[in-house]
Amino acid sequence: MNAQGRLLARYLRDLPEGELTWIGVRPQRREPMLSLPSTVAVEGYGLEGDRRMGGRAGSGRQISLISTEFIASIARHLGRAEINPALLRRNLLVSGINLNALRYQYFQIGEAIFQATALCHPCSRMDEVLGRGGVVAMLGYGGLCAKVVRTGRIAVGDRLRPLPESSLPAAPQGSLF
Repeated sequence: MNAQGRLLARYLRDLPEGELTWIGVRPQRREPMLSLPSTVAVEGYGLEGDRRMGGRAGSGRQISLISTEFIASIARHLGRAEINPALLRRNLLVSGINLNALRYQYFQIGEAIFQATALCHPCSRMDEVLGRGGVVAMLGYGGLCAKVVRTGRIAVGDRLRPLPESSLPAAPQGSLF
């Protein structure tokens, strides 16, 4: 873990649990998101049914997360009452947790374990789907990218539980931990 991750890990015990409120996958690039009640997060690849499953194993952007709190801020910046999470092209929508505090940290949703990697910056498509100013409205509110470090089923309603690195199961030689 890098220095910023170690700093954030010191405060992990103060981070409350969140809740998974929506799951979306993109079967192909530029296709609409499909909303799912549950899926399997596959170690090293991403979510079953998502186009990233066909990508390079071990990528730091296997899934993307955004929070309802971030979406509310984006909507306010755009003068809207709400925004459909599928428009933002993130895989998981969570609530009740400060996603930025999870950066570089491990967390569990359902049976799966993830590690947050980088901030998920908005792309120019956000101006296409949200209108002019969409990219600017999302700056700082784009959510996080993460990798799947343990395969497991996830479902809407599951808790997002931050995990101290010390609580992770011992990893076999050559694993992603």
